[in-house]
Amino acid sequence: MKRHIPNFITLMNVFCGCVAVVFAVLNQLELAASFMFLGIIFDFFDGLAARILDVKSDLGLQLDSLADVITSGLVPGVVMFQLLNMSEMGGWNAGSSIFWAKNLDISPLPFLGFLITMASAYRLAKFNLDEGQQSSFVGLPTPANALLIVSLPLILLHHNNDFLNSIVLNQWFLLAMTILSCYLLNSKIELFALKFNNWSFKDNALRYIFIIVSLVLLITMRFLAVPLIILFYILSSLLVPNTKK
Repeated sequence: MKRHIPNFITLMNVFCGCVAVVFAVLNQLELAASFMFLGIIFDFFDGLAARILDVKSDLGLQLDSLADVITSGLVPGVVMFQLLNMSEMGGWNAGSSIFWAKNLDISPLPFLGFLITMASAYRLAKFNLDEGQQSSFVGLPTPANALLIVSLPLILLHHNNDFLNSIVLNQWFLLAMTILSCYLLNSKIELFALKFNNWSFKDNALRYIFIIVSLVLLITMRFLAVPLIILFYILSSLLVPNTKK
């Protein structure tokens, strides 16, 4: 019976991802972000449960990646689709209904947001074939990338700054973020994983420092902190030798 527990947790990730997709399509991006974040939490705990119960399986590995394609791949793709559409429509429109119900003349530009979904699926397929990514990752993990993309509408909604809005809703900025996202997902950059083999500060100094800095940034800067945290994650991984990760 216990071998099914991690898979059930993973399926809860699938459910949260599906709900997040629905809200993202309806352009309710804050609710989409909430369910996506909940799905990422389930994504963390399914692996933890598998290790604690000692019930790791190939089925669980495949199911986990399939869940991530939805929660951390499709959701940010739809969110970027909506942001690119907003940039063409001329403004922040968080409370609107499905935009194409009113306007069937869809520009090709917003569909470029699904490059993120494609890059996420490709990254997850490579991850399943790579047995070396245990204590570190090669390329930005899909949950981290999803948080980066979904933080953009949250910045619009909660910071409500004209200067920030003009940047986030700039088409060239959004296209650059899409391209950067696809590159980071499938880059050769080695990034440390937040997996603790023990609680020693000496062995996990980088992880503890990252968590503390991230909490401080979130408390002081709220959603604006998310891109900075991702940047700090990448830079700290590059600056610390592999032997210390």
